[in-house]
Amino acid sequence: MKMRALITGGAGFIGSHLAEGLLENGYEVCILDDLSTGRLENVRHLQNNPKFELVIGTVLSESLVDKLVEQSSCVFHLAAAVGVELIVKKPLESLTTNIKGSEIVLEMANRYRKKILITSTSEIYGKNTNGPLKETDDRILGSPLKARWSYSTAKAVDEMLAYVYWKEKGVPSLIVRLFNTVGPRQTGAYGMVVPRFVEQALKNKNITVYGTGKQTRCFIHVKDVTSALIKLVGVPNTEGEVFNIGSQEEISIEDLAKEIIKLTKSKSKIMHIPYEKAYEEGFEDMQRRVPDTSKINKLIGFKPTYKLSEIVMDIVRYAKAK
Repeated sequence: MKMRALITGGAGFIGSHLAEGLLENGYEVCILDDLSTGRLENVRHLQNNPKFELVIGTVLSESLVDKLVEQSSCVFHLAAAVGVELIVKKPLESLTTNIKGSEIVLEMANRYRKKILITSTSEIYGKNTNGPLKETDDRILGSPLKARWSYSTAKAVDEMLAYVYWKEKGVPSLIVRLFNTVGPRQTGAYGMVVPRFVEQALKNKNITVYGTGKQTRCFIHVKDVTSALIKLVGVPNTEGEVFNIGSQEEISIEDLAKEIIKLTKSKSKIMHIPYEKAYEEGFEDMQRRVPDTSKINKLIGFKPTYKLSEIVMDIVRYAKAK
């Protein structure tokens, strides 16, 4: 049976790595991207592959999504407005893309009975600082009037849609929540912290840490993430389920900056910037975010293979080669 995967948002950072992985696993790959945050250079090296197709367009085009889903055997829905900085600056555009786009893709998956993987986010958990966070843990959010929480809310609606399409209509949908995926091709333009720190360190500029820097995160290499996505779509009995994907190697943002300075042998200094100056007045952040990955580990034996230092050096090599 011919395996043809559709990746929405496939010219983005994660999507381009996913396309590579799928091609290596024998899939034909079609990516749909409007290039609003995705970049042609991310997939230029794939365009001579006869099993690869690039379609420039939006998930908000029902007729286009209809045609591409019909032609595919499975769908990876990655198209979304992402990054804290982008969400804060363009909340209306972000809400429309994330909710309406997912609704259209899910409806077409329902029409043609195609398996669909919806990528969600650790932002779902909001200000819940318990940890490690399980898929069933509560969401703790701030006011809906704060743009900071619009992304979390939009992705929660995406998850609800995917679950209801499975529950009521039998659409074979599953959900993954990604925790701080990083690696080559990621840009710091939308608030992504690791590529931003690496770029500043390589230029010996001040590394700008927002807030106190005591907030902790766990970072996972994009290759570990895309490998897990491909495996999840290939195994049975994942429909209607949600899985955390991330690392449990926890580090504070200030220590991350120090580690990047050390690994790059940079002369950079750390400069703290208040949240209200970096984002907006009243911006809220969470102090800790660590995933519980026991569920996906039990199903497919998932374990990250890259340590944080290896991830950073991979990003450094990419940045130097540009």
